[in-house]
Amino acid sequence: MYWAEYAWIGGTVEPGTVIETAGGRITAVRTGVPAPPPGAEPLRGLTVPGLANAHSHAFHRALRGTVQIGSGTFWTWRQVMYSVADRLTPESYFALARAVYAEMALAGITAVGEFHYLHHAPGGTPYEDPNAMGHALMAAAGEAGVRITLLDTCYLASGLLSARRGGALDRHQLRFGDGSAAAWAERAAALRPPGDHARVGAAIHSVRAVPAAELGTVADWARERDAPLHVHLSEQPAENDACLAVHGRTPTRLLADHGVLGPRTTAVHATHLTDADVALLGGSGTRVCMCPTTERDLADGIGPAAALMRAGSPLCLGSDSHAVIDLLEEARAMELDERLRTRARGHWTASQLLRSATEFGQAAIGWPEAGRLEAGRLADFATVALDTVRTAGPPPRLGAETAVFAATAADVRHTVVGGRHVVRDGVHRSVPDVPAALAEAIQQGAAR
Repeated sequence: MYWAEYAWIGGTVEPGTVIETAGGRITAVRTGVPAPPPGAEPLRGLTVPGLANAHSHAFHRALRGTVQIGSGTFWTWRQVMYSVADRLTPESYFALARAVYAEMALAGITAVGEFHYLHHAPGGTPYEDPNAMGHALMAAAGEAGVRITLLDTCYLASGLLSARRGGALDRHQLRFGDGSAAAWAERAAALRPPGDHARVGAAIHSVRAVPAAELGTVADWARERDAPLHVHLSEQPAENDACLAVHGRTPTRLLADHGVLGPRTTAVHATHLTDADVALLGGSGTRVCMCPTTERDLADGIGPAAALMRAGSPLCLGSDSHAVIDLLEEARAMELDERLRTRARGHWTASQLLRSATEFGQAAIGWPEAGRLEAGRLADFATVALDTVRTAGPPPRLGAETAVFAATAADVRHTVVGGRHVVRDGVHRSVPDVPAALAEAIQQGAAR
């Protein structure tokens, strides 16, 4: 049983809330309790549903800092990313991912959607366990105490060549490919989650990397399993230009024509869209994951998030390349970027942004039973301190505004997953020195 000093429930801040848990779920929520009852663990600050990181590439965490030297574009950044991917093994990826997911837990993230395409050994040779890398990621999340949806990614081509085939994978990309969507589906079907904390979904890397003729196979695989399906969409204008040249239509239209869009699907980035694209995504109920800290770090641009919301697309958030791991910053950045683009304020309320960071993100990665503080939901929540140098001052009734527009990941005091403390008073209980674990994993990877 927990007693939250303040809790964000139904879009309002409630003082003195008891959250009872059993079997990993919330069994009762009682508001108006002025002090912790006997036996209740106090949570000082604002308690919110667990944050969901709907788009992650765990190994990109090793790029932090190193890619800030000099100038360039997304495409030059990608070459540095490949150099990190070349060095990882299942063992080193486990160590790195365990530390990255522990960093997420410190930031109040209780579930992550891992967009996973680093499947095979260098050169493309499968490991003895063809899913060794995916199993390493799921095990790492378990040790770090967070839930994971492994979005196993189909990646077959280096770019668009014709309506039916793409370019051959280069030497860096050979680790990503399975040869065909059918071969990908066979391998992905063999994935076995190691516990209740893990689920499996699917991903299409992009229309650059999966030829049009193969898109339906991936979509059908996800549909048959009622699994989430994610796809990088129109992150770069070059992708749109190539798709128009080869297919005579935008990537969004191409995905729609091959049955990819719909409520189980999440389009990631969706930065460079036409009005017709926005209507297709919203009209089909396709979710959209915005990753503002990565989109600005890579100079991708500012996507039409507000237009997508108005069209009917639920919005969620991800940290993608992990330039920072801070879902509060992602939520804040979505609003502030739109302010810069439009020179107007107030596109989303703090509560709407928190829903994107919690309920909508959890649903997008296949955990619809999380995301709210109410009976029957998963007992996953996080507490943001309201007495730090960033958050002190505003009245508690403005706790949501304070959390979204002032707090950072460093202000997360507690993280509870399945009714158990993963982070208590800012300390991870199973990875007590997360910075050291990150430094060691990254340095060992660089030394290979």
